[in-house]
Amino acid sequence: MSPWGAGPAVRPAAPVPVLLYHSVCDEPPGWIAPFTVRPRAFARQLDLLADRGVAVVPLSRLVAAQRSPAAPLPARCAVLTFDDGFADFHTAVAPLLAARGLTATLYLTTGAVRRPGRPAGPGPLPPAAMLDWDRVRELDAAGFEIGGHTATHPQLDTLPPAALAPEIEGCRRRIEDELGHRVTSFAYPHGYSGPAVRRRTARAGWTSAAAVRQGFSSAADEPLRIARLMLRADTGPAEFARWAAGEGAPVAPFPEGARTRGWRAWRRLRARLRVPYEALPPPHPAGDAAARG
Repeated sequence: MSPWGAGPAVRPAAPVPVLLYHSVCDEPPGWIAPFTVRPRAFARQLDLLADRGVAVVPLSRLVAAQRSPAAPLPARCAVLTFDDGFADFHTAVAPLLAARGLTATLYLTTGAVRRPGRPAGPGPLPPAAMLDWDRVRELDAAGFEIGGHTATHPQLDTLPPAALAPEIEGCRRRIEDELGHRVTSFAYPHGYSGPAVRRRTARAGWTSAAAVRQGFSSAADEPLRIARLMLRADTGPAEFARWAAGEGAPVAPFPEGARTRGWRAWRRLRARLRVPYEALPPPHPAGDAAARG
């Protein structure tokens, strides 16, 4: 019994670091550089997880534990996720993971994925080397989970309802058409969602959706608002080691704070006034598209 006589004590859910990466390369474009991890640093992070006895599990295993107590997690585990679909997932990330027998989830911004054999054209993201669909199919066949990250990377919680379908449902149809099988994992661009977006995501058939929240997930977390910890260029070894130990961040589920709600209201107001908050620099015009690789 609880010392306060209120029934049995509830043991807090163990923290699960769901790690959010973007690009992993040595020479990133300036716009994504603050969110880029160098390959050598990434390899050290993977080795630190192994040295600390942290098992890297598929996202699906975390979601199964969130949906059913009959699907327990290892005592210490982590999940690896990658947003957008940068080409270096194929050239740098996948080999490092494969060498260690590890898996990850790759969330694609479908409008940024190139057609094989065609030069890159203007897309929803600023210039960067992005995957093409042939490489995506190779990664899928190699066992990496492919998920959705919308078609054009908008701030979903500022869009009118009619604009959500192409981003949420359309993204899923495009990936399934290219891969020939069902996909179920989604990630909100910038981590922004809100209750209406989450309901639409569930109706579209996505069974999980990753946010950011800069906190640990857990078996008690919400499958449609999975908390993640974002890796940046300035995420140092000490901070990463704390995350590997389950320290240094809140553990989900935790309530949405007043600052988050206020930030959403401010962005929505700007969108209604047609002066939206620009979370990313604008894409270059078509004449600069070759830089997208």
